[in-house]
Amino acid sequence: MLHTINNRFLAFAKFALTLFAALVLSTAAQASTATLQNMQTAFNGESNAHARYLAFALQADTEGYGQVASLFRAAARAEEIHAANHAAVIQKMGAVPQAKVLAPEVKTTRENLQAAIKGETYERDTMYPDFLKQARIDRNRDAIKSLNYAKAAEAEHAKLYTEALASLDRLKGSKSMTFYVCPKCGYTTNNANLAKCPTCFTPKEKFERVA
Repeated sequence: MLHTINNRFLAFAKFALTLFAALVLSTAAQASTATLQNMQTAFNGESNAHARYLAFALQADTEGYGQVASLFRAAARAEEIHAANHAAVIQKMGAVPQAKVLAPEVKTTRENLQAAIKGETYERDTMYPDFLKQARIDRNRDAIKSLNYAKAAEAEHAKLYTEALASLDRLKGSKSMTFYVCPKCGYTTNNANLAKCPTCFTPKEKFERVA
């Protein structure tokens, strides 16, 4: 009798442990899927931003805003770096990076700057903070790093775009201007005296020059 009870207890314990392990694995898989989906969304967003800003740069050149065109080209390069960083994380998670790049909607340079500010602000204040929260829950260090890099750069882009919009009348007829883009994290600046990237500490000498 006692032997039968012990066998039943052991069988139940084994069943409970199996069920618990299955639940843990299921929860982990769901979390991993959430971060993977977020990285795909970020990759798609950065890929489209890259194309959009190149189109905005051409429009700015056409309207005679050379300095604004340079800013758009520098930001486009930064978004390309972000997309590459996100793609590397996606591949490390065992998936293929996917993006649907749409034809950019190009308006006047003033309107394009307003649209860029809106997009960068959303990424800085909403999208990337939400994605980072999930990545931290999942303890995905690669995703956290890539998302943090992009978030910091988007904050600087929003600032640069806002400054350009405020000075747009004065920038009419301006020539191209050199911007510096960090090849590791995409941080963008026009400060020629910067010693190193404030986000990833890459030396200024390694920055890409975009005009």
